[in-house]
Amino acid sequence: QVRLVESGGGLVQPGGSLRLSCAASGLTFDEYAMRWYRQAPGKERELVATINGAGGNTDYADSVKGRFTISRDNDKNMAYLQMNSLKPEDTAVYYCHARFTNYWGQGTQVTVSS
Repeated sequence: QVRLVESGGGLVQPGGSLRLSCAASGLTFDEYAMRWYRQAPGKERELVATINGAGGNTDYADSVKGRFTISRDNDKNMAYLQMNSLKPEDTAVYYCHARFTNYWGQGTQVTVSS
C-alpha cells in the first residue's frame, strides 16, 4: 500500500519560513518524480514544485521561484519543501504527489498571517 504523509505545516508570520516533509512508503521512491501542490480556499489546486527521481532537476511555479526549494532524500524516502520569505498568499493546504500516479498525501495546512 502506497502512503504519502505530509508534515511541517503551521502558522507563520509573513517573511517567515517553514519546511514541509513528505514521507513515502510502499513504492520504489527514486523511480518517481515528486511534486508539491497547494490549494487555497475557493481556488484550484496549483502545482508548486517538481523534482525528478534522482533529485538533480527541479522546477518551480513563478509565484514561488527564488523563495521555495524542493529536495529529496532517496535513502530516507523523503521529499521536502523549504519555504522562505512566506507571504499571506502562500496560505493553502500543501500536498505531495508522486508524478504520473494517483498517489497523494492528506495535506498539511500552511497559514501565513500576522
